[in-house]
Amino acid sequence: MKEMIRPSSDLQYHYAVISNFCKESCQPVIITVNGRADVVIMSLQEYRTLQAELELLRMLADSEADAFADHTAPMEDAFLDIRARLKEKKENRVP
Repeated sequence: MKEMIRPSSDLQYHYAVISNFCKESCQPVIITVNGRADVVIMSLQEYRTLQAELELLRMLADSEADAFADHTAPMEDAFLDIRARLKEKKENRVP
């Protein structure tokens, strides 16, 4: 991954170039202030993808923690619970 690093003044004068780079390369751009990294800019699509990946990783970490703590149930019990909840939801619908 090749990072693009640009000074903050480029946001004002070269925004279109930075925006196109983010969208086309799917890479973030590091914006500096006084020569120091300050913020990162990325395309909206990459941001949403990153958020979805983080959510999945959090769920996997929670699941792994549950498994190590022996907070698990047999798969058949889980499916029976899901079916019961779906049936209850269906019965409580307003026609």
